Amino acid sequence: MERSTTGPVEKVGLSPPRIRVSSTCQRGRTARTVETMNALTRPRNGRILAGVCAGIADRFGWSRTFVRIAWVILSLFPGPLWIAYVVLWILMPNQGGRRR
Repeated sequence: MERSTTGPVEKVGLSPPRIRVSSTCQRGRTARTVETMNALTRPRNGRILAGVCAGIADRFGWSRTFVRIAWVILSLFPGPLWIAYVVLWILMPNQGGRRR
């Protein structure tokens, strides 16, 4: 469904973005919204150590296994990855938990 607009926007040579729903979109499937995408939390279920990798994977819509394998491989190289993991463990709130 497309709408054409007339008015001041077209006079300056700009047109509004056209939004189309993909034909492959399945009915009833949850779409990621900006609100859910911005939430960086550690999930209560599916944790292995502290849930940091699972939280990052959920935030960006990646596979949890992919993020965990990437973290293991990157942790073999020198760098502050372990420190970053501990900092994220402290800063990332639990899913559904309250921060004081």
